[in-house]
Amino acid sequence: MSKPAELIEFIAKAMVDNPDDVKVHASDGGRMLELETNEDDRGRVIGRQGRVAKAMRALLGVSRDGADSRLDIVD
Repeated sequence: MSKPAELIEFIAKAMVDNPDDVKVHASDGGRMLELETNEDDRGRVIGRQGRVAKAMRALLGVSRDGADSRLDIVD
């Protein structure tokens, strides 16, 4: 697993009630990250008006290895 994927997984697992259901899939050489969570926890990782998702994307953007990565939260 790439370092950006590990970062997103660490952050997401800290926020949700079901950390065992958190999965991050990397594709396109690690540039595309897809975050999967339990259906009940999806609202937590998105946040009100997408604030938590924006914050996770901002952290990813300022990290050395994840600057060119993109994060999608999938259903």
